[in-house]
Amino acid sequence: MAVKLNEKYLKTFIRAHEMQGMEGVVALAHKQLNEKTGLGSDFLGWLDLPENYDRDEFARIKKAAEKITADSEVLIVIGIGGSYLGARAAIEALRSPLYNSLKKQTPEIYFAGNSISPTYLNELISIVDGRSFSVNVISKSGTTTEPALAFRVFRDLLEKKYGEQGAKDRIYATTDAKRGTLKKLADRQGYKTFVIADDVGGRFSVLSAVGLLPIACAGCDIDALMKGAADAVSEYANPDLTQNPCYRYAALRNIFYRKGRKAEMLVAYENSFAMMNEWYKQLYGESEGKDKKGLLPVSAIFSTDLHSLGQYIQDGSEILFETVIDIQTPQKDFFLEEEAENSDGLNFLANRNMSEVNRKAFEGTVLAHVQGGVPNIVLEIPALNEYELGYLIYFFEKACAISGYILGVNPFDQPGVESYKKNMFALLGKAGYEADRAELEKLLNE
Repeated sequence: MAVKLNEKYLKTFIRAHEMQGMEGVVALAHKQLNEKTGLGSDFLGWLDLPENYDRDEFARIKKAAEKITADSEVLIVIGIGGSYLGARAAIEALRSPLYNSLKKQTPEIYFAGNSISPTYLNELISIVDGRSFSVNVISKSGTTTEPALAFRVFRDLLEKKYGEQGAKDRIYATTDAKRGTLKKLADRQGYKTFVIADDVGGRFSVLSAVGLLPIACAGCDIDALMKGAADAVSEYANPDLTQNPCYRYAALRNIFYRKGRKAEMLVAYENSFAMMNEWYKQLYGESEGKDKKGLLPVSAIFSTDLHSLGQYIQDGSEILFETVIDIQTPQKDFFLEEEAENSDGLNFLANRNMSEVNRKAFEGTVLAHVQGGVPNIVLEIPALNEYELGYLIYFFEKACAISGYILGVNPFDQPGVESYKKNMFALLGKAGYEADRAELEKLLNE
């Protein structure tokens, strides 16, 4: 089992009967999920995706990644939300948050279309200036403002640099199989296309073409990634709460929520996990945050954030619990040598690996926070590689679905996300939104 749930630090917070009391609701959630009778059941394509993905498309993804690696110094990935977070998170976790600055045989990868910042867009334009580049645009419809705007800009740059014919060989569209603005444009122009399945929502799409093409372009082993997730599918099929750590994690989250803990802080002790934290926040925030319910997903990287948030966690309002990612073997280690003069007083750390120091920071922090009244769930993973990451991704996805059903919400829709779009369109004067514009401008000017 690649992900182990360590409940050692919960003894003073959770009683045995509380977990037993969750057995019925977890069994019902499992039944709703697997029989596809729960809310949002039209969006369960992710559930068996690691086992039943399109092998032909998978082969085309690897072939496209080889071509991009061969002919491009830079890959611009255009998407927002689940259309970019999973890919970026996996690349930084498996390669490095400094991936673009390291020596490598693969292209630099930058992400566009996830904001409307003109400054950031101009910086990306300067990065590709004078360099060979390709674009992977990811959008179900092709009309979402942020990625559509970025794609217009980078498509124009490609056409100016390579001509219309040359540009089409450098544009890869991940979109709907049959319909939508981007699909029509891709068919008309002859772009290579990959499919966003109708039954896989954006935040559950990292193990589809949405995430796999950029991840493969970074030189990651996507076969191992899918193998880890496939093994997790099998491992987490058992509805028995006593035997299923994924379901136990979902149950624990809901127990703490009912006890008044309104925020979950996902913590890791590796900088490379920072974007995985961001992926987790979208997955759980967008899935559970509705009907005036849901845990607030927050995150931290320790020991860095102990010097900013540590005081609050230790001694502030008792509103949160922590879920700690314990990566037991670092991707790289560093041996700390002894200094003859000990001028900095650090010889007490000498003659050991830096990972041991990080381990003691983890152990000391968990003990301190638990003593301070903060529950700590620990998820142990042997290492941060493709297999383990695929396993962990599926662990979080399935726990999210079960947790959402326990909470009584639809984990697969996001009605609240549309509100800002409607207001923005009205204020910008988009056709069809004129009726709201005057009222919104009045509110802004009050």
